Amino acid sequence: MKWDVMSWTPDGYVAVVTMFNFQKYRHIPSPGWTLSWKWAKKEVIWSMVGAQTTEQGDCSKYKGNLPHCCKKDPTVVDLLPGTPYNQQIANCCKGGVMNSWVQDPGTAASSFQISVGAAGTTNKTVRVPRNFTLMGPGPGYTCGPAKIVRPTQFVTPDTRRTTQAMMTWNITCTYSQFLAQRTPTCCVSLSSFYNETIVGCPTCACGCQNNRTESGACLDPDTPHLASVISPPTKKGTVLPPLVQCTRHLCPIRVHWHVKQNYKEYWRVKITITNFNYRLNYSQWNMVAQHPNLDNITQIFSFNYKSLSPYAGLNDTAMLWGMKFYNDFLSEAGPLGNVQSEILFRKDQSTFTFEKGWAFPRRIYFNGDNCVMPPPDAYPFLPNGGFRTQLSSVISSVLLPLLLVFFFFFSA
Repeated sequence: MKWDVMSWTPDGYVAVVTMFNFQKYRHIPSPGWTLSWKWAKKEVIWSMVGAQTTEQGDCSKYKGNLPHCCKKDPTVVDLLPGTPYNQQIANCCKGGVMNSWVQDPGTAASSFQISVGAAGTTNKTVRVPRNFTLMGPGPGYTCGPAKIVRPTQFVTPDTRRTTQAMMTWNITCTYSQFLAQRTPTCCVSLSSFYNETIVGCPTCACGCQNNRTESGACLDPDTPHLASVISPPTKKGTVLPPLVQCTRHLCPIRVHWHVKQNYKEYWRVKITITNFNYRLNYSQWNMVAQHPNLDNITQIFSFNYKSLSPYAGLNDTAMLWGMKFYNDFLSEAGPLGNVQSEILFRKDQSTFTFEKGWAFPRRIYFNGDNCVMPPPDAYPFLPNGGFRTQLSSVISSVLLPLLLVFFFFFSA
């Protein structure tokens, strides 16, 4: 986050606050971000553009024009799409939704303007806020202290003049999946054309049905009056708890990796992402896969693709996401609650093999969360060992009598 003081006022300053989502494959979904902090002195917010505080607080000591917010620890949310133009600034009013940096860097930022009063009016008298907290939309983010940095410079559209902020401070927030939720949110299942075994998600990967404190409620798809159970009559504004389909794994999302076909110079994989959550859809979803052959993709069908290089000289990670207006929206659990694609890989003869589970991914992420993989010893195995054993037994059963006959014939 960048806090730019753009101008001074008689009792404070006007600043533009901009948040950048530099995470490559984690976005902030609906209902969007929530930002809060604690003022260092007795500051108030006179007005805001592009955002608003959730509460005004006690402004009884003011007469005439009342501040927008008088709370010591204000909580700010983005405005919704369709906000009047005179209440907007650039990069605002998206309901707090921020895309990941790789999917769409143009929508990976969010801004608002804030007019602060009862504050300092010079660089030496202004005090930076403390205790920043970012919810995106739930827990998981931890924000560091605000640090005063070199003022931001702005170049005019004709690039002939540069201006700068009066003062700038930055706040950095990092994400932890372990802080966000106690249990995983996705799992991986595997299958192949060369083995009839379908390796499902590990049992209790995201919770167990007999442990309600971890898994929450689940619903059998054969339940009578399913629609009324999913969406019961509630008061306006009531947020219903998550409700997933009852499965062995109890994960809201399952990613299935199927080794589909083998060619002379290529091999093909089918990927299916299934949503088991009855009350949540995923817009602008993405998936990240790690596999050594992802450095040589020939063609990918119906998904967008971008190679990620987490380390120099290593190109084994790729990000996949849906095509806009086609399959970038993953519906709730049901007949339409899945998206599919196929990837055609070109073989590298020096490394390619179907043995020892090489054709399966090393790791899968969905919307930035690490998915639970099956144990390696459960992967569908290549039945070459069985063929070799049968072939050797056939050869021995045929050749041994012939050798014996040949031996006795010549020895006689």
